[in-house]
Amino acid sequence: MDKRIDSREALSALRARVRQQLKPREGAEALRITVHMGTCGIAAGARDIIHHFAEQLDRENLHEVALTRAGCAGLCDQEPMITLRDASGTEFRYGRLDQRKIEEIVQGHVLQGVPVRKYLITA
Repeated sequence: MDKRIDSREALSALRARVRQQLKPREGAEALRITVHMGTCGIAAGARDIIHHFAEQLDRENLHEVALTRAGCAGLCDQEPMITLRDASGTEFRYGRLDQRKIEEIVQGHVLQGVPVRKYLITA
């Protein structure tokens, strides 16, 4: 696939795709996933994390899951990290994330309602 941008239209199309990917997903909110994107989070890879979550949620047709961004959560050593809030309002913080961990969280916690304890931030 040729990734060159050789026209104004191609640039506009690319801009629209990226804006759509970065746009927070708003669902009926069975769950809310917040990716922490303070300076430390971004430096640790939070942009890739939010993109990968969006891909996984789309792949599983999880439109009832909201995906949003927030600033620093104060746990810089755990970045990139998310807060997952379920329908009851219970929050779970997951840290030091990568693509593999995201896939496990989507399969375990999001789809089955079972927290993936090995990635939870506990203290």
